[in-house]
Amino acid sequence: MRTPVPLAFGALLAVVALTACSASAPSDAAGTPKPKPTASETPAPAGTTEPVNQPTPTPSAEPACDTVITEGTVEALTSQGWTAKQEEFRIGETVLDGGLVCLWSDYSTASDHGQMYGWAPLDVASADAAQRTLQSEGWLRSAEGDSVYLTEDPEHAIATDDEGFGMTYEFGDGWVKVSDTKQGLLLIDWM
Repeated sequence: MRTPVPLAFGALLAVVALTACSASAPSDAAGTPKPKPTASETPAPAGTTEPVNQPTPTPSAEPACDTVITEGTVEALTSQGWTAKQEEFRIGETVLDGGLVCLWSDYSTASDHGQMYGWAPLDVASADAAQRTLQSEGWLRSAEGDSVYLTEDPEHAIATDDEGFGMTYEFGDGWVKVSDTKQGLLLIDWM
């Protein structure tokens, strides 16, 4: 039996076309050919994704010892076995409502090593009064940008940072922070 030439030629073309397609386009596990990118299309690098808009975390309603300082600071202190004791935020004899001071240390052993971080809300009139009180007690005033700092006299400081500052209050817009050193204020991120 003789196959007509046009039919045999058509079958040969179909085999060639299928062979060419399978050689130029990769297929997935099911054998379905995947389209090959053209010269104007570049495949995305493996492992990259589009940025996802994640909501900004909001602070809890009330400050706490593990939220007023940076997460990395909490991790560093707790990894040393330190815990925090919370106290009222005071400037002199005045207790500031809504604030707290956290004294971090290893309370399982007698030691004078520890760190202090505090934050409180404070209105403008109370901030002015507190600053006047501290200055009248010998605290040193300085300003940087929008913040006012009052630090204890270095001659009376128990500990100082690299710049010679001991316990320091930072007054900002509607708040006050305190730390055992001025550099420690950088670790307080509640506002």
